[in-house]
Amino acid sequence: MQLSFDTDAEADFRAAATRLGLIVLQSDEVIETEFRSLLDLERVAVLHSRVPSGREVTPETLALMEAELPAAVRLLPPGLPFDAIAYACTSGATIIGEARVAAAIHQVIPGVAVSNPLSAAKAALRALGLKRIGFVTPYVAAVSGAMRDNLTGDGFEIAAFGSFEVAEDGVVARMTPACILAAIRRVGAAPDCEGVFVSCTNLRTAGILEQAEADLGKPLVTSNQALAWHLLRLAGRPEPLSGRGKLFTLPLERAAAL
Repeated sequence: MQLSFDTDAEADFRAAATRLGLIVLQSDEVIETEFRSLLDLERVAVLHSRVPSGREVTPETLALMEAELPAAVRLLPPGLPFDAIAYACTSGATIIGEARVAAAIHQVIPGVAVSNPLSAAKAALRALGLKRIGFVTPYVAAVSGAMRDNLTGDGFEIAAFGSFEVAEDGVVARMTPACILAAIRRVGAAPDCEGVFVSCTNLRTAGILEQAEADLGKPLVTSNQALAWHLLRLAGRPEPLSGRGKLFTLPLERAAAL
């Protein structure tokens, strides 16, 4: 028995919503959950794809992802008009290069607005007026060092730095928010630190944004928070949202795309 059906022009809520594509690392266990709390999902649709990634985060494993990115983008729903697409890896964007990440995505979807957590974090730090920052990472020294070089090369100063120095992504995903908060407090206590940037999409930070800023008396920027914020602005959604740190309260204009 063949059943009859109806369709409509909008298909479902996604047709009228802001549509974001997110390329998530195979080893990332955190960002999708964090995005559910950071975004207004009644008005924003996030469609995910995965890119192969190593269990350990090293410059070598991160560099390998560049060749895999176009295939991961092709696994997003074909023909759906995206407002913005992000490669969701801060360290990967550092090692591969922000422009090369955008080029890999544009191979498949030319002209779409593109972000990544590194570009998003730098845009967030500038929007908050932060130059001398505390910097927290989970990475091994070679990866943290590359990111420090990138930040300082773009005009930021590292007032204080701390790292958990862990290579395995599965361990990073299981670090407790309490220990991350303690690290933020410790690094952010430096007297000439204007605010703190916590790097890595696999760290659970969405639930401690408000507490950390209250403890520090300074702004906090994290990879997942900055990426969600930047994607909304690339999509032309600059309205403030509460409960997500000072960054989300800024009434900013549409961001410039990569």
